[in-house]
Amino acid sequence: MAINKSTAVGGFVLGALVLGVIGVLLFGGARLLTPSLRVVVFFQDSVAGLEVGAPVTLRGVKVGTVRSMRVQIKMPELVPVIPVFLEIQPGQVSWTNGTLTAETADVERAVKAGLRAQLAVQSIVTGQLSVNLDFFPNLPVKSVGTVGDVPEIPSIPSDLQHIKDEIADLKLPELVEKARFALDGIGKIVGELSGKIGPMADSMQQTSDTARITLETTTASVKQLQLDASRTLDDIDKLAIAAQDQIGVSGKEIDVALAGVTRTVAKAETVIAAVNDLTAPGARTRGDLEAAVRDLAATASSLRNFSHDLERNPSELLSGRTAK
Repeated sequence: MAINKSTAVGGFVLGALVLGVIGVLLFGGARLLTPSLRVVVFFQDSVAGLEVGAPVTLRGVKVGTVRSMRVQIKMPELVPVIPVFLEIQPGQVSWTNGTLTAETADVERAVKAGLRAQLAVQSIVTGQLSVNLDFFPNLPVKSVGTVGDVPEIPSIPSDLQHIKDEIADLKLPELVEKARFALDGIGKIVGELSGKIGPMADSMQQTSDTARITLETTTASVKQLQLDASRTLDDIDKLAIAAQDQIGVSGKEIDVALAGVTRTVAKAETVIAAVNDLTAPGARTRGDLEAAVRDLAATASSLRNFSHDLERNPSELLSGRTAK
């Protein structure tokens, strides 16, 4: 049976469609069947470098993409704000008790926990930006509002904006003016020093000359002092020699005197020994002395009695003592 050419082409196309559907179901079916979560972030700073399709990350993990953005003028302040619509893939973020579903309550819960959005630099070379989500529970919430039923994630300034704000707070014009004033002051000081360096150099030269003269004078004085000290030491040596000689002569005289004293002491010892012999208890001379002392005592007693009798009877000198 012959096959029609158009039938073959139609069968080929139908097979390709079937294969395409199978591929989509295998590789992207979960994404097609799972509804995405649409949120909005309002940026007041410039979003130059942020494009549709840019990644949305949560601490470095891609969880969605940028879908659209536009400019709104906030009334009545006439402040431009830029709502950026993000599409979050629920399958990329999960709670500990289940999978995140496409519900506004989940976003509100995360915002209360500190979920914030900020611009991040993808490439310094190209300047492309992305949206980074993270939790900052200590930062205050600055909500602008929802767009229809799309929930809002509050935004915070980017790191680049922080740097710009810090540079603005530095007040560079004032710093430049102060630096210029300081440089002017330094220039004046340098000028004054330049005018004073010459006289200071002359004064230093004079001081150096004076110091040199003083040093020479001191050196001469030291030399003279050394000579005087040498002569004084010689005189001291001579005096010491003379004193030694004098001590030698005097020593001989002292020896002679000591010899005489020694002889005198020997004689005194001899006399004392003789006296001791005379007065010793068994010596004969001591007995004679004791007898003489007794006789003298008896004589003295007789004389006392005779004087008493004369006092009582003075006539006895003439008539003599009568016998009793």
